[in-house]
Amino acid sequence: MMDMTLVETIIRLSISVLFYVVMTMLLWRLWSKREHSIHLRLLVGGAFGLCCILSTHVGVDYYAMVLNTRDIGPLAAGLLFDPLSGVVAGLIGGIERYIAGAYFGVGSFTRVACSVSTILAGLLSAFLNLKVYNRKHPPLLQTFLIGALMEDFHMYAVLITHRNQMRLAYYVVKTCAVPMIIFTGLGMGACMIAVLGLSGKLKNAFRIPAKQETPIAVRFQRWLLAVTLLIVMVNLYSSYHIQTRISDQQASSDLTSLSQAVEKTFRRDHRTATSLSEFLMKLRENEDVLFFTFNDDGKVLYSYYDNPQNVSQFSETDRIILQDHANKETFHASLNAFDGSELIIRSGTLTEHSWFMVGFYSELVYKDRQDRLYEEGLSDILLFSILYILIALIVDTLVGKHLRSVNHSLRKIIDGDLDEKIHIRDSREFAQLSDDINQTVDSLKTYIAAAEHRMEQELLLAAAIQESALPRVFSFPRNDFEIYALMNPARQVGGDFYDFFLIGADQLALVIADVSGKGIPASLFMMRSKTAIENIARTGKSPAGILHEVNHILCEGNDAEMFVTVWIGLIDLKTGRMQCANAGHEYPVLMHAGEKYELLRRKHSPALAILPELSIREYTVYLNPGDRLFVYTDGVPDAINPQEESYGTQRLVEKLNTLQTLPQAQVLHEVYQDIEQFAGSADQFDDITMIGFTYLPSS
Repeated sequence: MMDMTLVETIIRLSISVLFYVVMTMLLWRLWSKREHSIHLRLLVGGAFGLCCILSTHVGVDYYAMVLNTRDIGPLAAGLLFDPLSGVVAGLIGGIERYIAGAYFGVGSFTRVACSVSTILAGLLSAFLNLKVYNRKHPPLLQTFLIGALMEDFHMYAVLITHRNQMRLAYYVVKTCAVPMIIFTGLGMGACMIAVLGLSGKLKNAFRIPAKQETPIAVRFQRWLLAVTLLIVMVNLYSSYHIQTRISDQQASSDLTSLSQAVEKTFRRDHRTATSLSEFLMKLRENEDVLFFTFNDDGKVLYSYYDNPQNVSQFSETDRIILQDHANKETFHASLNAFDGSELIIRSGTLTEHSWFMVGFYSELVYKDRQDRLYEEGLSDILLFSILYILIALIVDTLVGKHLRSVNHSLRKIIDGDLDEKIHIRDSREFAQLSDDINQTVDSLKTYIAAAEHRMEQELLLAAAIQESALPRVFSFPRNDFEIYALMNPARQVGGDFYDFFLIGADQLALVIADVSGKGIPASLFMMRSKTAIENIARTGKSPAGILHEVNHILCEGNDAEMFVTVWIGLIDLKTGRMQCANAGHEYPVLMHAGEKYELLRRKHSPALAILPELSIREYTVYLNPGDRLFVYTDGVPDAINPQEESYGTQRLVEKLNTLQTLPQAQVLHEVYQDIEQFAGSADQFDDITMIGFTYLPSS
């Protein structure tokens, strides 16, 4: 069954830790909602400093010692909040601890060690926050280790400040070290969990990142920590065995000297008072010695030992053990006469029927070993922890920091900033890496420039080919109509196209279309669409029949899944009858002579090349002399200005109504200038194509 004193101690220390957790949660709610001003940082430091004071005066009694978790205050303030808060909390808690010990008798024996430890906790938390974690929260496991390490220093400080009272100092450390180290570490971990929970980051704290997500500095620190712990354990293990061997050798040497003195004294004359007094004087040089003489029956004839227990009889088993080792080397044994306690013994014969035994309790022989192990263990942990932190910082400074800088520059280069340069000259390796990356980027810029030049030439050629495929002559040797067209692609080549051509002597075909996408692919699909429309239109089919046949052609082999919107009108120049079909295109704008421009709202059919079978609607409009027609692509109404407002069809119609009497060439240029003025500095993101037509039959 667990000792009730231990159970009560665990409960009271847990309550002490819970107090710090609650204080952390209250302060974090305030910290997360306000600006981190100097006043708020001082407030946090003062609050945790008061927690330290309370922890000093409300400790946990434990085997004549007082346990507390005071160092959590400055550590939590500095690591979880702000470096200044940690320093303030450490100074408040440390100075008050010294005053309480020096003038009020509160833990006066350890006042120096405790006050130094608390002040150093604040300074350490500030340093780690600034230099190691860069004002970010440390990982949960490291938070626990920092708390445990700080308490390890606390215990070591007790030893190094009481060299003239080492027995009492060792007792303090043996009693307090384990519970205070564990609960300070657990307290820091609990405070961190509280902050992560309030910040919504608790789930990520327990997530194990994939190998490729783990920074090289973190992986190095893990390996360094593992190696450091291994070195500490190996060093402690070696020290343990060395100290054990030294203690055994010293005990064996002492017992050999004593046994020789026994034999010399008692064999000479063990009955004289002078001889007995001389021997007892030798024994008293070592107060921990056990000395017995007994007969063959195990009855004690004479005894001397520091522990005043009444040993009157050695059992038969004890006597056999001693007789088996008589006049031999020192040995270890557990005798019934000493309640099974382990002894280090040397035995021998005095006379034919009497024996003697000299020995020490093992626990007394190894007492110095245990004390030294405590001190060496605490000092090793501190030493290797300091080395771990320094090495980790050095590696991060020499490698991790530069790698982050290189990655930052590479991200900018990947995002398109080819003027970014890397200048790391701290070491030959990074200098060479910087030069190699810079040279690679320079070469890449050269290749890109050459490729852009080639592409520009190819695009110019493609634009010339595309332009040559569109009608560029707008005058005909007849006076029954006026026509003009304009196309301005968003890129050097576009997906819009217009077309007009005579079918027979008196029928004019007007076509305007918009291919999905932009650039070379749209241009190629445009050429295919234009050729198909013109070829089928010349067969004499109606607009609906033309688009129905073109749709079949475009659906074949359309792996790129492109589509095209088309408006087509077939105008009988003698009668003014215009048959139209609209496959997903913009509404035309029609002006009857003497009236205003208005949108010709007739139902659309779906765009071409989407579905193999389409039902194409067709409608008829009758034109009178002087009527005007304006058709366009969506680049006109969809043009935007810097405020992301669209030009719109209403603005287009209003503009056209101000240009009713102008020639079509001037009308289109005026509309385009109005669009440019509206767009201002905004980029043109879509092709702009327009056709203007006026019906002028001869009288």
